[in-house]
Amino acid sequence: MILQNHGVSEDLISRALDGSKKFFALGEEEKRKYHLAGLGGARGYTGFGVETAKGSTKYDLKEFWHLGRDLPPGHRYQDKMPPNVDVKEGDFSGVTKEIFTALDALGGRVLEALAVHLGQERGYFGDKVDAGNSILRVIHYPPLARDGEDGATALANAGHVRAAAHEDINLITLLLGADEGGLQIQRKDGTWLAVHPPPGCVTCNIGDMLQRLSNERLPSTTHRVVNPAADRAHLPRYSMPFFLHPNPDFLIDTLATCVSEKYPNRFPTPITSDEYLQERLREIGLK
Repeated sequence: MILQNHGVSEDLISRALDGSKKFFALGEEEKRKYHLAGLGGARGYTGFGVETAKGSTKYDLKEFWHLGRDLPPGHRYQDKMPPNVDVKEGDFSGVTKEIFTALDALGGRVLEALAVHLGQERGYFGDKVDAGNSILRVIHYPPLARDGEDGATALANAGHVRAAAHEDINLITLLLGADEGGLQIQRKDGTWLAVHPPPGCVTCNIGDMLQRLSNERLPSTTHRVVNPAADRAHLPRYSMPFFLHPNPDFLIDTLATCVSEKYPNRFPTPITSDEYLQERLREIGLK
């Protein structure tokens, strides 16, 4: 779905996108000093050609930055949620933390509506996401060709795409940016629909955790980012998805309101959100 009048200011969105462009314009050595080995990309910088969609053998044509929730010292989730990495150059860290907070609040409002839809109290998700392991991902898809070239790079020709078809791991995703096209969602019949949100809007999709919790009443959105046409291949693409996660110890146990004789429980074995997250991170090559 596409959200208008969502409460995240145009100025903040613009500043966040500008800060992202400036960060990714840094040299490779400067960016790599913000990479933290052994964390599965949970915080800081992840370089080009690392992430691979579940079920794919071709890595995605992107690099990205991960920002998570700032926790006070001694917090009970400290072992599950590492501290953020602060970038010294520019105001990238400051503006991304602002956008994280704004999207976290928006996500809470969206979840209130979804809770009612699923037969729960409006505030059902409140104490289940208040310290959630949510992630703001700032993505740069580099140009696939230089000015004047009429095709993509050898990587693209070899079957690599900006983001192969996948579903998100979390409860819901809120997407900002994407000044260049390419986002597509898969219809029930297997065909693909291009998504072109109006400027300033937020695109929202369901993730695998909510699909599981709702017994697939709310199906996870299969989506991808396709490579640009030849006349746009020299242009980069930037986007900022916010992956809203539950608290790490939240037990994903199918809601009773989503189970019936017609729709038996497809997920009879509960799993914590952190266990599910770690399993999926291994599947996509980040761990």
